[in-house]
Amino acid sequence: MEDFLINLTTFDDHPLIAHKLTYLCDVQTGPKEVGELITELTMMMGYEALRDLETKLITVQAPLADVTSPVLAKNFVIVPILRAGLGMVDGLRMLSPNALIGHIGLYRDQETLKPVTYYFKMPEESKDFPVIVVDPALATGGSIDAAITFLKNDGYKNIKVMAIFASNVGLELIYSHHPDVKVYAAKYMPGGLNENGFIIKAAGDIGDRINGTVNYKNFKR
Repeated sequence: MEDFLINLTTFDDHPLIAHKLTYLCDVQTGPKEVGELITELTMMMGYEALRDLETKLITVQAPLADVTSPVLAKNFVIVPILRAGLGMVDGLRMLSPNALIGHIGLYRDQETLKPVTYYFKMPEESKDFPVIVVDPALATGGSIDAAITFLKNDGYKNIKVMAIFASNVGLELIYSHHPDVKVYAAKYMPGGLNENGFIIKAAGDIGDRINGTVNYKNFKR
């Protein structure tokens, strides 16, 4: 196994996730449905990605007796990479409505394929909280790599990444710079990228798919 796969957890062996991935890739699936699929996939992956959250015991009054049971000991921060990452926020917030949200605005220079940062804002007093960076496509890896670097430079240490699709190119980059960061992806996509830095057999630009700004039905292959 390649070293960069050590920190990767995938979920496409689950029939429900595989089913949803198929329709996410289908060009006939419209913007509303794409957004719903992203939310559902994120929520399903979130159960595993958040498995190691710290808990503490509290006592509550149940119908027949007092019960001592765990609750989350601290909050966590969802950090979507704008704009496509916004589509994954609701899926995680369904699991914990009080989760905080930071934002990293990045876009990819179409000539260099390198990330350009235009916005960075995190919740106050959240340095000790676990952080989940979300972006539907870990393709070249440049944006997520830059986001992790920004977070580390700002003092964050407990960082994970969630993506719907993850390429070998992006995973290798993340592992080479951040071997401490675990990646959770619905599907691993080996085989490289096209000339525009997109994962070939995935769902295209998820930000465009969610917002309807590109019609892939007429896209020339």
